[in-house]
Amino acid sequence: MSLPAAYGAEAFNPVPESENRIHSDEVAREYGFRGGLVPGVVVSAYLLHPAAVAWGRRFVERGQAHVVVRSPVYDGERFRVEVETAGDDRFDARLVDERGTECAAAEVSLPGSAAGAAPEPPKRRGDRVISRDAVRPRASRKVMEQLRETGLAALRARWSGNAEITTYLRDATAMAPVYREQNLATPAFVLGLTNWVLAGNVAMSPWLHLETDSRFFRAIAPDTELVVEAAVADLFERKGHEFVDLDVAVFDTADDTAMASARLRAIYELRAR
Repeated sequence: MSLPAAYGAEAFNPVPESENRIHSDEVAREYGFRGGLVPGVVVSAYLLHPAAVAWGRRFVERGQAHVVVRSPVYDGERFRVEVETAGDDRFDARLVDERGTECAAAEVSLPGSAAGAAPEPPKRRGDRVISRDAVRPRASRKVMEQLRETGLAALRARWSGNAEITTYLRDATAMAPVYREQNLATPAFVLGLTNWVLAGNVAMSPWLHLETDSRFFRAIAPDTELVVEAAVADLFERKGHEFVDLDVAVFDTADDTAMASARLRAIYELRAR
């Protein structure tokens, strides 16, 4: 069995036309960035790539990761993922850009081995589902407090070639074999569901995905119909930014089996420019 190893690649922004205009050059520059930001879920996938390569389907079906995005990653720029304290069931990693800036870091493991007991999968609540014609309120502290009390609507999704994010590298053949050979949902898509369920309930732009503490329970095969449930865990303000912590669970609609869970931390309202 191989150990997770370092690697380098070119950063890729697969959603420059996203509703979240922080991924566009124009709006990102208005907020002081050099250009459109590579999505946080794609940056997360870069850090989890060594696990998927070394551990394969074991990671897809029971991996755990805590990822923090600290600094922007830009489309077309080179990066390197450095792997530290690598073992048979855990490692630490950091993503460094071509300027030497540490942009993100992760702690990755395989629970159920020496790293600790496997977590209990979440249970589906049966939340109402977002309607396609729903009018979303603009995200604000008042609106988010209301959602904490009333609950969020669930999101329907499907893993397929038509998903919003299907690859985390510009060259999809360079992804980990477990994803490209078996067409399984990548971490960029699975963690992307945390973004999309939040954005399906409130209108936000621009906003920032900062952190996820995630667990995978089952591989998501092509054309799997999913339902994503979420609840507001915390709201707070820091340096003029408004933050939300969101607990998210992903289920297979066929049998309500838990596929993944995550706690997302995001800035849903940036301070005034």
